[in-house]
Amino acid sequence: MNLKQLKSFVLILALGTFGLTKVSAQSNAAYVDKYSPIAKEMMEEHGVPASVILAIAMHESGNGGSRVAKNLNNHFGVKGKNNSTVIRSAYKGYRSVLDSYDDFVGIVKRKKTTQSLFDKHPGEKYEAWVKAIARSGYSTSKGWTAKVLATIRQYHLDMFDHDAKQNKFSSTKK
Repeated sequence: MNLKQLKSFVLILALGTFGLTKVSAQSNAAYVDKYSPIAKEMMEEHGVPASVILAIAMHESGNGGSRVAKNLNNHFGVKGKNNSTVIRSAYKGYRSVLDSYDDFVGIVKRKKTTQSLFDKHPGEKYEAWVKAIARSGYSTSKGWTAKVLATIRQYHLDMFDHDAKQNKFSSTKK
């Protein structure tokens, strides 16, 4: 390969990498735009920070793009039965994505390691929530906690925690 070919190859590689990064960023933004209202509603109703709900869903479902998310509406990697004729999977199937979000919050509420958070830190301190969810055995994957926390920080998902708290406060003050 001569120098001219090498430069062309590097340019094509760089453009291809930029394109993939751009698509990935759009996928993250699209997921957040679509599902942040549900996460904020869950936070206001149950107390789990919206940032935690979104980050776990983004991580577990590949921003809604995984086969499990697409075919089973499972955005949280919850294992269980499904009736899918499309894919064989050990993951639970849901009628809708909203059902998946509801079930996730229910699972967090039932875990002993996370129950105290609902009283001590409703809608806040996302780090404590993620660590407690990890300790509860939700994920056995090494590095899961760090990846979920990095997602919250990278995409500033904690802004939804503050918005939800402000909205709840202002609606109760009326």
